[in-house]
Amino acid sequence: MADWFARPVLNVTDVEASLRFYVNQLGFTNPWRYNEDGKVRVAQVDRQGCALILADTWPEKIGKGLLFISLNVEPGTCEAAIAALDGLRAELEAKGVPVKEGSWGYRLLVVDDPDGNQLFFNYPNESASSKTARDEARSPSDA
Repeated sequence: MADWFARPVLNVTDVEASLRFYVNQLGFTNPWRYNEDGKVRVAQVDRQGCALILADTWPEKIGKGLLFISLNVEPGTCEAAIAALDGLRAELEAKGVPVKEGSWGYRLLVVDDPDGNQLFFNYPNESASSKTARDEARSPSDA
């Protein structure tokens, strides 16, 4: 049987601006992009096996993306996963990326892209309150 490979689409206002955020601040690479009429309309970003498509083709869906991204570590090594997530948080904050705490029955790191799409990085086996990640991660001005 063939393996599956998923690339979620995040809808954004400006693909070039989003590329700068994902590449310069989140550490992704940009293996390809599609230009139309001199403007980048669709692009892929990759980081350590995580591939995302950035597109400006569905304006009604901009900022509505929610992605869970898990770090692959050996089973039974929660300490390694926690250390990796703490390291990721330090890396992102050093680049000026706001990182928020969130929960979805367990602890999350939450990163909003410039359009409000949210990336959730989960801490394994660390329970949290019963609030959802959206309840905690969205700012009060979003209510």
